[in-house]
Amino acid sequence: MNNLFTIGEMAKLHNMTMKTLRYYDQIGILEPIQVDASNGYRYYSTEQFEQLNTIQYLKKLGFTLKEIKGHLDHRDINGFLELLETQKKLTEQKIKELERVNRRFQNRINNIKLAQETIELGVVKIVEINERRIVRLVENIHSEPEMEVSLRQLEKLANMNSSIFIGGVGLTVDVKDVKNQKFDKYNSIFILTEEEDIQSPLVTTFQKGTYACIYYRGDHNDSFQYYKVLLDYIQKENLKIIGDAIERTIIDHYISKNKEDYLTEIQIQVTY
Repeated sequence: MNNLFTIGEMAKLHNMTMKTLRYYDQIGILEPIQVDASNGYRYYSTEQFEQLNTIQYLKKLGFTLKEIKGHLDHRDINGFLELLETQKKLTEQKIKELERVNRRFQNRINNIKLAQETIELGVVKIVEINERRIVRLVENIHSEPEMEVSLRQLEKLANMNSSIFIGGVGLTVDVKDVKNQKFDKYNSIFILTEEEDIQSPLVTTFQKGTYACIYYRGDHNDSFQYYKVLLDYIQKENLKIIGDAIERTIIDHYISKNKEDYLTEIQIQVTY
């Protein structure tokens, strides 16, 4: 059996392109065993099959071609072990990131399902809520354009990527303004986050406690009337407001063009 294979045969046998083999030759990671001087044809042998398999295997593990070439040039067991250990750590980091991404997907799915399933709209409920970790930027916000600018500032200051908090953005109204029924501005913008590795002076929490909560179909522009419903209920039940109002639009025009799908929640921490 002929032990020489053309570049086309080599590529077909290993399910790859001739362009890739030419590039491997160019960077010195897998050179043909023979080149015909008269026509420049490249030939490979079965002895190189295992070398190509090693290259493909290491590529799948995530090694760069530079790292692979370094290993093939030196073939040092300790160096190879160090490469594997380094790649293992990188893989573990990727797994953790994918787990975080998966949690974000699940949280978003839960929010959308909540929006679809919420039946009691415009009705005040008293709910016990656990502590929530947030990243918060305190500044006055009077309009949606200001909100968008503030969100970008918060993202930048906290070194967060927007994919982290899609669906987890909200606003707060100062407790004094809530008591005085003034809802023409917000005093902060926040991001709900479960990411323990976010390190920023802007990281804080919403306290664990009792909250008067209400859901409604609409966005921030429709909130005034529902604050009135909340405050009437709080007064009727002789509750005391002890914290800023928390307002978060779960579904808005970025998710659905049908306003009937919108869902916003308002929470006000209270005590008996």
